[in-house]
Amino acid sequence: MHGHGGPARGMDSHAQREKNAGAPDIPNLLPRIAKLFSPYRPQLTLVVVLVLTASGLTVIPPLLIQQLFNQGLFPTSGGVNFPLVGQLVATMILIWVISAGLGTWTTFVTESVGNRVMGALRVKLFGHLQSMELAFFTRNKTGAIQSRLQNDVGGVSSVLSTTVQSVLGNTTTVIAAFVAMLLLSWPLTIVAVIMLPVMVFAQRKVGQLRARIATKTQESLAEMNAITQESLSVSGIMLSKSFSQADAEVAKYENENQNQIRLQIRQTMTGQWFFAMVQIFLSSIPAIIYVFAGLLLTNNVPLTIGTVVAFTTVQNRLLFPMMGLMQVALDVQTSQALFARIFQYLDLTPAISDSPNAKKVNPDRVGEIELKSVTFRYPGSEPEADPTLTDINISINPGQFVAFVGPSGSGKTTISYLVPRLYDVSAGAVLFAGDDVRELVHESLMSYIGVVSQETYLFHASIGDNLRYAKPNATHHEIEKAAREANIHDTIMSFPRGYDTIVGERGYRLSGGEKQRVAIARVLLKDPSIMILDEATSALDTVSERTVQETLDRASRERTTIAIAHRLSTIIHADVIFVIDKGRVAEQGTHDELLQQGGVYAKLVAEQLNA
Repeated sequence: MHGHGGPARGMDSHAQREKNAGAPDIPNLLPRIAKLFSPYRPQLTLVVVLVLTASGLTVIPPLLIQQLFNQGLFPTSGGVNFPLVGQLVATMILIWVISAGLGTWTTFVTESVGNRVMGALRVKLFGHLQSMELAFFTRNKTGAIQSRLQNDVGGVSSVLSTTVQSVLGNTTTVIAAFVAMLLLSWPLTIVAVIMLPVMVFAQRKVGQLRARIATKTQESLAEMNAITQESLSVSGIMLSKSFSQADAEVAKYENENQNQIRLQIRQTMTGQWFFAMVQIFLSSIPAIIYVFAGLLLTNNVPLTIGTVVAFTTVQNRLLFPMMGLMQVALDVQTSQALFARIFQYLDLTPAISDSPNAKKVNPDRVGEIELKSVTFRYPGSEPEADPTLTDINISINPGQFVAFVGPSGSGKTTISYLVPRLYDVSAGAVLFAGDDVRELVHESLMSYIGVVSQETYLFHASIGDNLRYAKPNATHHEIEKAAREANIHDTIMSFPRGYDTIVGERGYRLSGGEKQRVAIARVLLKDPSIMILDEATSALDTVSERTVQETLDRASRERTTIAIAHRLSTIIHADVIFVIDKGRVAEQGTHDELLQQGGVYAKLVAEQLNA
C-alpha cells in the first residue's frame, strides 16, 4: 500500500513537490499541439469562415447606430426619419440573428473537433502506456499513471474545444472594432488603447504563474489518485482494516485533499486582480471618452453625437472580446503545462521493443530454451549492489519439466521474467527456439508462452469473460474444455449463474484454489507450448494445493514446463531441477541426484520436512 506515514510526512512531500514542481521541458510543444488538429483541417477551415463572417458582422451595428443618430433620430433637416429608423433597426436585428446562428454552428463544430482530438490523444496515450516495459509500472504508482490519462487529458479538453473559436472570434472582433473606431475617430481610438500594452505584459506574467500552479495541481491530483487506487482496492481495504489504519488512511487523504483545495483556489484566484483591473479600465473608457470628446468639441474639432455614441458602443463591444482573448491566453499557458506532462509520457521510449529486423519464432524449434552466460540487474538498482543473476547457463529441451528452486530472493522468479522478455538481460543472451529473444517479434514469442503466477489476477467480470481474455473468439465448447482440464468446470456450474458468475474485483468472490484453477483454465484456453508456473500453489491450503497441483500436472503434459517452486513436493518428478542460490546456479540434477549430493537442495528438503 501507499505509505502509512501521518500528515506530517505528507506535508514534507507537499513541500518537496512545491519546490520541484514545474512543467516538463518539451521541445516544439506548440507545433506538436497544433499537429493534433491536422486530421480536421476541413472542419477547422469551416470554423474560420464561420467565425470571420460572424465577427465581421459585429462591426456593422455600431456603424448603423451612427447613421441612426445622425440621419434617423437627429437629422440636420429636423424631425425623426421613421422609415430610415425602422430599416436600420430591422437590419441590426437581422445581423444579430445571423450572428447567433453562426455562433451556434461554430460551437458545434469546435466542440466536435476538440472532443475528437482529446479522445484520440487519450487513446494514443493509453496505447503507448500499453507498450511500456514492465519496469516502468514497477517504478510508477498506478494512480499517478491513471492521473496522466484522465486528469491531464481531461484538463485540456476545454482548451481544445474552445480555443480556436475564441481566438479567431475575439481576434476578428477586436480587429474589426479597432478598424471601426479608427473610421469613427482616430483621436478617440488613441485614448481607448493607450493602456493595452501594459495589460498584455501583465497577462504574460500571470499566465506563467498559473502554468506553474497547474502543474502542481495535476501532481496533487495524481497523488490523490494513487492514494485512492491503493487504499480503496479490495487488498488495500483488507490491509487497513487488519492493522486498524482506517483513520490514518483518511488523514493521509485529507492532507492531500487540503493541498488540492489550496492549489485549486490559488489557480482560480491567480489573475483575478488582473481581470478586475482590465474590467475597470475597459469599463471606465466610455467616461474618459466623453471627457476627451468634450475637449475636442471645445477646440472646434468636428465631432457629432452619433459618432460619440457609435464610438462608445464599439468600445463597449471590446470588453468581452478583450477579456476573452486574455482569458484564452492564460488558459493556453496553463494547458501547455498539461500538454507537456502528456507529451512527457508519449516521448518515453519503451526499454523493450521489437528491433527493426525482428522475426517470428521458428515453430520447428519451439520448446528449446537456453540461457547463455546471463547476468541481470533490475533497472534502477544501486550500481554497487550485486546483480540479481550472475553468469547463468541453462539449457531446456522441448517437452521437459524443469524446476527452479532456492532460498527466497535467490533470483528464481527473475529467470521466469527473462524467458518471455519482460526484462532484457544485462549481459549474455536468452535463446528461444534457437534465436535471441531480443531478435524475435515479442507478440510471436508470447504466443507460445503461458504464465500461471502465484498472484492470480482476475478482472471484475464474469468467469466466461475472464477466460475469453486468453482467446476472445473462443467458443463455449472450447471454454468448457479448458475448464474441465483445469478441474474447475463442475465448480463453475455449481454457481447459480455458471460461467456468467461475476468474480468481483481481483476474483475475491472465489476461493484461492478456485481463482488459481480459473487462471490455469485461462492459460489452457490459450494452449501455449511453454508453461511457466511461478510458485502457482504456494499461497494455497493443503487441499487446494493438491487439487491445483493435479491440474498443473495434467496441463504440463506434452508441454515444455518451467516451474518456480517454493514447496519442493510439487517438483519431485521434474526432469531436471536447477538450484539457484545468490543469483547463481548452485546445483542441478534430478530430485534423487540432488539429495545424494547433500548440498543446498538437500538442506531445503530437510527444512521443509522439519517445518
